[in-house]
Amino acid sequence: MSSSTPAPDLASISGAATPVSLCAREPHVPADRLVAEMVPPPRFDAVRFGTYIPDPDQPSQTEAVGVLETFAAGLGGAHAVGGGKRGFFGFGRAPRTPAGPRGVYLDGGYGVGKTHLLASLWHATPAAPDLKAFGTFVELTNLVGALGFQQTVRTLSDHRLLCIDEFELDDPGDTVLVSTLLGKLVDNGVALAATSNTLPGKLGEGRFAAADFLREIQGLSAHFRAQRIDGEDYRHRGLPEAPAPCTDDRVAHAAQATPGASLDAFPDLLEHLARVHPSRYGALTDGIGAVCLTGVRPVPDQSTALRLVVLADRLYDREVPVLASGLPFDRLFGEEMLKGGYRKKYFRAISRLTALARDAQRLVGEPETP
Repeated sequence: MSSSTPAPDLASISGAATPVSLCAREPHVPADRLVAEMVPPPRFDAVRFGTYIPDPDQPSQTEAVGVLETFAAGLGGAHAVGGGKRGFFGFGRAPRTPAGPRGVYLDGGYGVGKTHLLASLWHATPAAPDLKAFGTFVELTNLVGALGFQQTVRTLSDHRLLCIDEFELDDPGDTVLVSTLLGKLVDNGVALAATSNTLPGKLGEGRFAAADFLREIQGLSAHFRAQRIDGEDYRHRGLPEAPAPCTDDRVAHAAQATPGASLDAFPDLLEHLARVHPSRYGALTDGIGAVCLTGVRPVPDQSTALRLVVLADRLYDREVPVLASGLPFDRLFGEEMLKGGYRKKYFRAISRLTALARDAQRLVGEPETP
C-alpha cells in the first residue's frame, strides 16, 4: 500500500510504543457470532425510554416515546404458537390478525434519536435477550448470507421482537430478500420495528418518507404503524463546528500515548476497507480504544464512500473516538455526493464522525466540546 501522506515514524518518538494498524487486520467472523451480536451496540446498551430527552419544540418526539412504550408493553404476554413458537400480543397462529400493528416504523431524519428509541424498545420488551434481536439491515443480510435463508427463518422465528436499524432500500434484490424474510417471521408471530434511510433519488427533506418505506416492503406494509419523529440533529444541537484537524505529528503522539489506539494513513485505510467485507468492520475495530488517522482527504468515489459510512457507523456504535489530520470531516464527501441519492448516509456519517472527533479532543489534552 502507498500513500501520499504516510503516518509519522513512531520509532523517532522517544519511548513510543507502536500503535495497532487497522490495515494489518483481516478479521474472520463466524456465523454464531453474527447471531450472538444481534443486540444493541455498546453506545446504546444503557439507553432506555427514560434517558431519551425529547426536544420541547418537537412534540412528536414525546409522542414517539409513548407509542413505543405501549408497543413494548403489548409484547409481554406469554403465549404459545404451533411448534413451540410464540405468537403476538397473546395470540397464536390463528387468528393472525392481532389487536394492533405487528410492527412500527420510526420515520425521521438523522440525529433525532431513532436508534436510541429503537434500542430502548428492545430493552423494554419483556423477553429474554435471546428471544429478541437488534441489528442493522446490513447485519441482517449478512446473517442470511452466513446461515442461508431457511436457517435464518428458523433461527429468528422464536423471537418476540426483531429491530432493524437503517433499513436500506438501495438494492432492490436485498429489499426483496429481507421483505420475504420478514413476511415469514411475521407469520411466526415475530414483532418488527425499523428505521430506514433514503431511497436513491429521494432528495426531499433529507429524510426517508414512511410512504416510500411501506411501498417498498409491499405486503408487509399493513403490519407497520409509521411514527414520525421531527427535529434537528441532536449531536450538533447548539454546538459549534467540528474541531479543527490536528497535525500529523500530534495525531501520531496521541496514538502512541493512548492505550489500544490505532494509527493509519487515511488513504491506506480506504484501500484496506475494499478488501474487508463490511460485515467485518465491527470485528475490525475489536479492542480499539481510539482511531487515529493522518491525511484525511475527500473520498474518491461512491463505493469507497459507502464503505466509509459503514465504518463510521460501527465506530459510533462502539464509542470509539476518532482523531485525524488533514481535512475536516465535513469535507469528506464532494458536492455531487451530497446532492445524490445516498446523501442521507453521508450526512449521517459526517454527523457521527464529527461527534467522535469531539470525543477525541481529550486525546490531545483539550476538553471535549460541551
